[in-house]
Amino acid sequence: MAKGFFSVPKAVNEPIKSYAPGTPEREALQATINEMSTQKIDIPMYIGSEEVRTNNLGTCVSPHDHQNVVGEYHKGDKDHVTQAINAALGAREAWAEMSWEHRASIFLKAADLLAGPYRAKINAATVIGQSKTAHQAEIDSACELIDFLRFNVKFMTEIYQDQPESAPGMWNRSEYRPLEGFIFALTPFNFTAIAGNLPTAPAMMGNTIVWKPSHDQIYSANVLMEVFKEAGVPDGVINLVYVSGPDAGDVIFNHPDFAGLHFTGSTGVFQDLWATIGNNIEKYKTYPRIVGETGGKDFILAHKSATPKGLATAITRGAFEFQGQKCSAASRVYVPNNIWDEVKGYIIDDANDIIKNHMGTPHDFKNFFTAVINERSFDKCAGYIERAKESDMCEIIAGGGYDKSKGFFVEPTIIVTKDPNYESMVEEIFGPIVTIYVYDAEYFDEAIYLVDNTSTYALTGAIFSQDRYAIEYATRKLVNAAGNFYINDKPTGAVVGQQPFGGSRASGTNDKAGSAINLMRWTTPRTLKETFVPPTDYKYPFMG
Repeated sequence: MAKGFFSVPKAVNEPIKSYAPGTPEREALQATINEMSTQKIDIPMYIGSEEVRTNNLGTCVSPHDHQNVVGEYHKGDKDHVTQAINAALGAREAWAEMSWEHRASIFLKAADLLAGPYRAKINAATVIGQSKTAHQAEIDSACELIDFLRFNVKFMTEIYQDQPESAPGMWNRSEYRPLEGFIFALTPFNFTAIAGNLPTAPAMMGNTIVWKPSHDQIYSANVLMEVFKEAGVPDGVINLVYVSGPDAGDVIFNHPDFAGLHFTGSTGVFQDLWATIGNNIEKYKTYPRIVGETGGKDFILAHKSATPKGLATAITRGAFEFQGQKCSAASRVYVPNNIWDEVKGYIIDDANDIIKNHMGTPHDFKNFFTAVINERSFDKCAGYIERAKESDMCEIIAGGGYDKSKGFFVEPTIIVTKDPNYESMVEEIFGPIVTIYVYDAEYFDEAIYLVDNTSTYALTGAIFSQDRYAIEYATRKLVNAAGNFYINDKPTGAVVGQQPFGGSRASGTNDKAGSAINLMRWTTPRTLKETFVPPTDYKYPFMG
């Protein structure tokens, strides 16, 4: 077999298309949305070489039009989980032994497919199935996933190139093996890019995968599998199943070859999975790797020197893009009283403008804001709004309406509270509700303390200030409050290769998706020492 030290194509961030009126990408996306939203597709599970159909059907609907069934997927059970594990284990040896550059080529091809012929289709699927606007779909399902694939290839080569020093007479080498067993990828509804990255990152390092997506993301997950197959991912490397959580857990976490969990979802579920793995630890051949990014109660802290208009725009975008359904969404804000009146006016105007002019179906490209993902999320948001209306400690200054007659629509809602520990300042909502606490501008230290101690999470956060001493002070004091920390910017929008993403505390293991740190978790290194001329006498000089 021919060998070489191969240089991969340089990884650069995929340019974001504008979808402005008259652009070819706008016309292509609108045509694809119109075509796909009027069809009802059949969605199988993908296990090994088979497309599995059970005729036990679930439906994929549009959150903004929940009577519109755009797909029917075939539900699986424990037997299908077992089949997926067997397929993954059966594919493992050949995949692990494939030369790394050929694995890299597959995923680089997947990136180019997403950038080109599949761009409109993956974005349309995300618009239709997850109610993202054209812009939110573009930065997620196209650009971020393309970036994950291309940059992960770069990080893979950097890991393989990391080699130990060798003393005279010997040669030390490090091999980076895939984990011994299979990986379980459990992915969320809110980012198609995360749903694509969680199975492909460990697969790139030679692992094989059992993938269970959120039921609310199956529609676009199916398109991802089309891309992976066309790119050349071999049968059995990524196996996609639609099963209940208990069915998946009962089989996977009792299997001796379970080697790792790649997870994005709620903190409660992650903690339950961790406990289950711990209780079963003696059953496994190896200690499983557990990588998880979970919840957030992400903050914006404003100093008295903050620019009101910039702060207000960060609140509006940070809290209400994709209806607040980002792990990084701004959901608690601390504003000093010296600039509050001006900030208040701006954010009320923004919210009212969204409600009046830019809220509705994502098929209409003028809209900034659409529906939440499902009825459960809608009811949860409605509950927070109603309790705020009844509370003596709160005032709703914008929004507060909701209607699920056609779609799961909750207005962008701004709560102002007198209690910095009010429930919507503490608990993750995952919806378009932001709560603001107005503090005395001369008590910045107290505001910093509240930011650091109010929530169990530590995912993202932001400081707004024009005073560099205040910025440095807050950055230092809040060192453990956020894994991604922003200065004079909203706490959302991390870009692969620029801001590796993840948090700690109750927000996860902080293994930084979009970095070599994450890929290293899916390898188990082997060190080799070769001595060229072995000694022939057991005695050492000191014995003379």
